[in-house]
Amino acid sequence: MEEVRLGIIGIGGMGSGHAMNVAKGMVPKMRLTAVADVRQSRLDWAKEELPVDVKRFLDGREMIDSGEVDAVLVATPHYFHPEFVIYALTHGVHAISEKPAGVYTKQVREMNEVAAKSDKVFAIMFNQRTNCVYRKLHDMIESGELGAMKRVNWIITDWYRTQSYYDAAGWKATWDGEGGGVLLNQCPHQLDLLQWLCGLPVKVRAFCHEAKWHDIEVEDDVTAYLEFAGGATGVFVTTTGDAPGTNRLELTFEMGKIVCEHGKLIFDRLKTNERVWCKTAENGFAVPEMERAEIETDGQNEQHVGVLKAFTDRILNGGPLVAEGKEGINGLTLSNAMFLSSWLGKTVLLSLDGMPALGTTVNASEALFDEDLFLEELNKRRKTSKKKEDKGITFDTTGTY
Repeated sequence: MEEVRLGIIGIGGMGSGHAMNVAKGMVPKMRLTAVADVRQSRLDWAKEELPVDVKRFLDGREMIDSGEVDAVLVATPHYFHPEFVIYALTHGVHAISEKPAGVYTKQVREMNEVAAKSDKVFAIMFNQRTNCVYRKLHDMIESGELGAMKRVNWIITDWYRTQSYYDAAGWKATWDGEGGGVLLNQCPHQLDLLQWLCGLPVKVRAFCHEAKWHDIEVEDDVTAYLEFAGGATGVFVTTTGDAPGTNRLELTFEMGKIVCEHGKLIFDRLKTNERVWCKTAENGFAVPEMERAEIETDGQNEQHVGVLKAFTDRILNGGPLVAEGKEGINGLTLSNAMFLSSWLGKTVLLSLDGMPALGTTVNASEALFDEDLFLEELNKRRKTSKKKEDKGITFDTTGTY
């Protein structure tokens, strides 16, 4: 195989952006050969905007079966991500899914089990992992030079959305159509980065406010408290209702504090390990010396194109992916746990693999993460979910990530 023939299922805001990137030749050795969408209006758009040889299908499965594609990118509403990935992998076609991997972990776990038995490539579109700032931070943490993590705080409130954004499509911001709000649509990137950098927490207590700032069913304002296995604690705050918003990640380690904000990494590096200093300093008010530095990165931030380049290289040459498809369940486990905590009014306990530890004892204010219970609670909300008019509006998402 000298090139990868790509088909895209779902050519709304994200799918159409991917289609244009590939059609413009931004991903070497990948060629757009087909698109699929259940809306005729989007296929009409494809006819006008994409190369004339790109085939158009109303059914993603028909496209997979057509022989026109070697790989598919799934950019449908969230509930359908696992469904199309599973169909592709079981029919000899490579697959990459837009985020999130799905709406609930039980669904995604099934997808991962299918992928594990397949010889086809499975990836997920965690494009923020291509950001040089997060890559450098990940390398620093993995190297051990920072010592043990003590605290993490992430305020990610620059996902501002107007009411017209939610009114544009019938499936958006409904329990039955989207499965959630800011945690399922905007924040899968940060939740993935959080677990990629820090690991999954073992305790989550979240407060998810529904329809706080918009006329919608789902959450648009979330504050969560986290505890990690090593003793570190954290706070995660997000909303689509703040203008101007903030994106500030602050991590405290034994060897100092790193702040990630405005595309920079600022490191207040301690000259002495804080734990050692605390136990040995004779002055009760003494603070360890530190020096501030901006950490240099390679400056590269290819986003979606970088993910697709890696996906292509894996298929053709066996190279590394930006994010293995099976990793999509990690951040989703965190959002599912946040929802469940808020719905039950309890702290939810997780093990390091996202599932409850066997033999764990809980008190009245706690609950083990139970993916069956989560699905039961989600389905209660889906049953009362209101149908919205689909206005058929597709926004240009360029520069919104």
